[in-house]
Amino acid sequence: MPFRYRLQKVLDFRIRKKEEQIIVVQKVQQRLHEAEENIRRNEEEILQTKNEMRHADPRMLETYDNYLVHLWEKAKKLEEIRKEIEIELEIEKQKLVKLEQAVKVLEKHKEHQKELYIEEEKQIELKTYSELGVTRFFRQNEERKEEDLLQKTSQKQKINNRGSEKDEFR
Repeated sequence: MPFRYRLQKVLDFRIRKKEEQIIVVQKVQQRLHEAEENIRRNEEEILQTKNEMRHADPRMLETYDNYLVHLWEKAKKLEEIRKEIEIELEIEKQKLVKLEQAVKVLEKHKEHQKELYIEEEKQIELKTYSELGVTRFFRQNEERKEEDLLQKTSQKQKINNRGSEKDEFR
């Protein structure tokens, strides 16, 4: 009979949850990458605006200043968003670690149960072979006794036959 792990459904469930959590972590990592890309683009826009401001008409300087203030505020908001996403990513990674540990515990338990099952099967097999050996020994022993008895009986008959032949010659 093959090994059947009684907690296999629980292990499968935990593996499925771990895989779902991996996907969640990947999505959060993607969001973090996008947030960092937005910060990078905003910084490039700030540098570009500063360069354009140097060559701009003096009447436009106030507009450039206002736009730069807007970009700096946007940079602060983007940085806050990035920090929030980093915190969320750490939380999701911690959840993933816990799920991985839960899966590893059950996998180790499964391996241990399998080893116990194999050992138990070996013991049953050895017991069966031992019983077969004992049965065979007793059968062979009985056969030897029967053969010995037949030999003794046949020897007695031979002796009796020789004795009766001697009586006939007299």
